[in-house]
Amino acid sequence: MRINMTLSISRNTKIYVASPANVATGGPELLHQLVYHLRNSLNLDAYMYYFPAFLENPVHPNYEIYNCPFVKEIEDKKTNIFIVPEVIKGIELLRSFKKIQEVIWWLSIDNFITSYIYSNKIRYSSITFRRIINKISRDIFEKDNIFDINEIILKKYLYNKNFISKFLKEVNMQNIDLNLCQSYYAMNFLGGFGINNIVYLSDYLNKEFLLETFDINKKENIVTYNPQKGYGFTKKIISSAPNIKFVPIINMTRQQVIETLQQAKIYIDFGNHPGKDRVPREAAILGCCVITGKRGSAAFYEDVPVPEEYKFEDKKENIPAIIEKIEDCFENFDERYKDFDYYRQVIKQEPAKFIEDLKKIFVLENFK
Repeated sequence: MRINMTLSISRNTKIYVASPANVATGGPELLHQLVYHLRNSLNLDAYMYYFPAFLENPVHPNYEIYNCPFVKEIEDKKTNIFIVPEVIKGIELLRSFKKIQEVIWWLSIDNFITSYIYSNKIRYSSITFRRIINKISRDIFEKDNIFDINEIILKKYLYNKNFISKFLKEVNMQNIDLNLCQSYYAMNFLGGFGINNIVYLSDYLNKEFLLETFDINKKENIVTYNPQKGYGFTKKIISSAPNIKFVPIINMTRQQVIETLQQAKIYIDFGNHPGKDRVPREAAILGCCVITGKRGSAAFYEDVPVPEEYKFEDKKENIPAIIEKIEDCFENFDERYKDFDYYRQVIKQEPAKFIEDLKKIFVLENFK
């Protein structure tokens, strides 16, 4: 696996970074952070390019703070660079160009697969049926989703090497000049399919989390979780522990998330960890013990550097041990939260590491 590859930047290079228009999630924030630092830390000529391109005001209010200029047209020159996220709608943008240097930033592996299925590239009638059932459950009965659609898709396709190989061939990976990987999970996955033009470029938390503090004496016996990630298994844990208070992180403002994590002692995440997820890091930096599964990036210590005793496979027989670990963290929190000192140290160093890695990848040539 080649890990020290660079992009050549000339005096006239323009760098375009594609992002979904007017969307506020973890991925788009990283894409805005990239343009911000290319412009302000490396002094490069970088722009956002939003898709779909026809929206008059494509910048979500959350990202106005980055003050990233955007364009609606891209100059197809070999000196220019176009960076797209790994979702199928991002990758398809590359097909309109012939000369420009093409880069994929793999913020996730799992979303790469699910976005392909959702784009109707594959007719999967059982998925369509389950999505309809979920919509009825939400809209008519005001209940939770009955089916975890992403979970169903990933179980069918994530470890199907023939499907993935065919998919990667369709993407024309041989035409991609560089693959940036946000996680070691992504690097390992792509390397397993013979892709070798890979470079690690992770991310960092929003400064609102990095600048916050927590008071260990005000922590309460609360377990937080994200109901959009691995809720099927989490629900079994909740049912098996009626005496434990579980608080879902959903429909909250950023400040409400901060306050909830400052109050809680534990965050659990038994989702698929499609990339190096943001919420576990937010929880750790605000003093929570973090208990995860072993899927996706959670399986890699480099991505989720917590002691192995805090990682459990999402199997029914492990639920008693998970509850026991939760209770241990409650009862001995003054000591247990120290187990995450290294994780918090890594998280605090991520902004500087991000800029350092950018300087290794975007190398100025003939720029004296």
